[in-house]
Amino acid sequence: MKLLLIHVGLLSVSFICAGQSAPAAGAENWTEFRGPTGQGLSKAQRLPSKWSSTNGVVWKQALPGTGWSSPVAQDGRLYLTTAVEQGAGNQSLHVLALEAKSGKTLWNVEVFAKPVTKGHAKNSQASPTPVLEGERLYVHFGHMGTACLDLSGNIIWKNETLSYAPVHGNGGSPILAGDALVFSSDGSTKPFIAALDKAGGKLLWKTPRVTDAKRKFSFNTPLLIEAAGRKQIISCGSGAVFAYDPKTGNELWRVRYGEGYSVVPRAVFGHGLVFISSGFDHPVVMAINPGGAGDVTGSHVVWTTPKGGPSTPSLLLGGNELYFVSDAGIASCVDAKTGQLHWSERLVGNYSASPVLADGKIYFQNEEGVGVVIKPGITFQKLAENPLGERTLASYAVADGAIFIRGAKHLFRIQAGP
Repeated sequence: MKLLLIHVGLLSVSFICAGQSAPAAGAENWTEFRGPTGQGLSKAQRLPSKWSSTNGVVWKQALPGTGWSSPVAQDGRLYLTTAVEQGAGNQSLHVLALEAKSGKTLWNVEVFAKPVTKGHAKNSQASPTPVLEGERLYVHFGHMGTACLDLSGNIIWKNETLSYAPVHGNGGSPILAGDALVFSSDGSTKPFIAALDKAGGKLLWKTPRVTDAKRKFSFNTPLLIEAAGRKQIISCGSGAVFAYDPKTGNELWRVRYGEGYSVVPRAVFGHGLVFISSGFDHPVVMAINPGGAGDVTGSHVVWTTPKGGPSTPSLLLGGNELYFVSDAGIASCVDAKTGQLHWSERLVGNYSASPVLADGKIYFQNEEGVGVVIKPGITFQKLAENPLGERTLASYAVADGAIFIRGAKHLFRIQAGP
């Protein structure tokens, strides 16, 4: 059975930067999965096109335990989660803070001690990426719990009440939507999406997902947008993509896509359209008008393409073009408004990490540790292939004038020379 999972712009549209804090002068913070917009876009300049395991690596910091959460960054610090096995089937779930300039560990705090649950070769016990807002850091370990810390590592609150039956562990990252911390909880049965009060961690709302999909589990990270005169949380689950009211959790609309399951790619939004990929086993990329109500499968799908869609990496919207790479390494560029194919090319390796658009370049990172850099546009132009020498499934963080890449054992700071 083919599986899942990790995750694991330049836009003329209205999107909401959930969890974004004011960056330091001349810098850009990277406050959630896929950055301050949640869509893989960065304003950074002078980023490198070429690097290797030795060249362009400012520092390489060994990390304790295992995890595929991406780092988040704010004001010269990096934060990420990891799981450290304790023996006898137990594990310690940690949050780390590192100095971005040097890679030095500033603090390392245990948040939960839990039994190890059954996972997957492409997942970890610490896959969801944290969220930063102001002086607070929110971390999520799926069915094992959620917590809020201050930036000195002190735990403010914990919530361990939202249990569900996981398949392959946890994966989807949380987002902030006003006063709510929102995340998907799509297990083997009774999937739901929930919101906690970000101030104290109490449950605000919990909405079941009811579809005809036989496999209920998914690992999607929601996206907060504003469209049709209202804020909407876009969240993909098995069998359908949903829009929810951020305050109440009420379902606004849905688009069905049959038996699509184990949905990982995060939605992107632009040109008045929501773009998604429908998950295993036959991913379909879809453009949806988010202005409807109820089941809008037959009325609000603007275009679809069944070729080259990703099961794991998220989509990337840059200007009028939508880019995506399949898990098997087929990269595609289509017209965002019509779905017309501009190009489709094979990249080296297999892919789980989501791409980033920054400094006039698109960065893809394959599972074998090779970063592939291309030039955006309707004509395919590869700029470089960069072997890092370490397995990589986590998506990039871009901050402090550098690219941060989490590998199986290390966190790397990649930066252009002076």
